[in-house]
Amino acid sequence: MTLKIGTTSYIVPGDLVANARHLAGRADHMQLVLFDVPGGPCNFPTPADRRALRIIGDSSGLSYIVHLPLDLHLGPVEDPTGHPSLTKARAVINSTRDLLPVAYVAHLDGREVLAAPTDAAGYRSWCAETERAVAQVCDWIGDPALLAIENLEGYPLDIADPILAALPVSRCLDIGHLWVDGHDPLPVLATALERTRVIHLHGLATRDHSSLAHTPPEHLDPVVSALLDADFDGWLTLEVFEADYETSLAALLSSLERCRSKAPTPSHSSPLKPDA
Repeated sequence: MTLKIGTTSYIVPGDLVANARHLAGRADHMQLVLFDVPGGPCNFPTPADRRALRIIGDSSGLSYIVHLPLDLHLGPVEDPTGHPSLTKARAVINSTRDLLPVAYVAHLDGREVLAAPTDAAGYRSWCAETERAVAQVCDWIGDPALLAIENLEGYPLDIADPILAALPVSRCLDIGHLWVDGHDPLPVLATALERTRVIHLHGLATRDHSSLAHTPPEHLDPVVSALLDADFDGWLTLEVFEADYETSLAALLSSLERCRSKAPTPSHSSPLKPDA
């Protein structure tokens, strides 16, 4: 198996096109990190950007993943699709459709129910509203399997289970977020990998989304070994920025070499915490 390895659109100075040109031949995919600041900058791809990105992709084999800019949340009852997270999601989907994205990654806005028990009325209401929001995004995308719901740090692991049970969406499993929260990734991989379309990997140092080079082999290798053993055929994104991509890629390739050569590695991936 050959892992499909990619990274974000913030590796070299410049816009989406400059980063795609840089990553062509150096990565299998680029995750477009998009933003639209009210009254400020917006990097949603223009028609000219889309043409250039499509040419780069067609000539190099570079694929694209789109990260939706805001955590999905349903709007008021009178206009449920009017919430900024949904209006921006629709704008992003429309402005990237020409790129034939292999996945759209989305966060769910569950801040209001983080501490709520799963049998509470507020949590059940949030699940119903969030399901409607996700279903709407699926309609705009056209294929629910292309929408990958990401696990977030600080959120219970099972918070989105009712939405995942109700809709045929995929998962984006962020291993770095599991490490930040002190979770062992291996049990999560065992239950979630079959439905996972995108994996996020990044290291922890004085901040999250640091180079994967900060991750000790005893933590990284069991994760990589689990992906190899499962013959994972999704998209593995090194969710790092700037020079951290090259060092993260080197760390990942070293781990792959160790795992494929069956070098002895610990069988348990204990939780990681950022260095002091």
